Amino acid sequence: MTPAISVRPITLEQYLNQTQGLDARYELFNGALLEMPPESDENNDIATYLMFELAKHFPIKRLAQKNTEIEVSGQHVSCRIPDLLVHSEGSKAAIAGTKRATITHDMPPPLLVVEVVSPGQANRDRDYRYKHTEYMARGIAEYWIVDPELRQVTVCRWDNGMYEDRVFVKDEHIQSTLIPEWKLSPGQILSAD
Repeated sequence: MTPAISVRPITLEQYLNQTQGLDARYELFNGALLEMPPESDENNDIATYLMFELAKHFPIKRLAQKNTEIEVSGQHVSCRIPDLLVHSEGSKAAIAGTKRATITHDMPPPLLVVEVVSPGQANRDRDYRYKHTEYMARGIAEYWIVDPELRQVTVCRWDNGMYEDRVFVKDEHIQSTLIPEWKLSPGQILSAD
């Protein structure tokens, strides 16, 4: 009988060292490296469109697109790279001058995280289930799930320690506590022209 091979979860420090300077993008999920495939052209267009729209409401320096990672809770250490985020003043100040834009547990969370769902059940589970729980536990004020396949935007708002989720479709104006004057709808975001 062959003994089971145990793979030890890696630490945040090991993850940062192992992925430094690599061309591929990786996330850390429960202590294991996950290579993230390149995004589809549609997902990139949606994220870029949203970044330009968010720049109308927040200083450019507080916006990040696929280049800032967030340490989140899990069974073991996890680190996510959202498609788009809006820094809080505290999270931006905390990473200023660091070699790598990583928001660790000892730093304030960003204000908003946006994920554009890629095709496939594994991606849907990651964005709707795992990241939902991780971002909620991290205390991020709002988490938006932009779903091109279902043609909807789910806004998860922090309320008394939990996320309250609301799904917006078609021409409904997305309601955000961070951007009360927001006038965009899922239809506008998902056409991203």
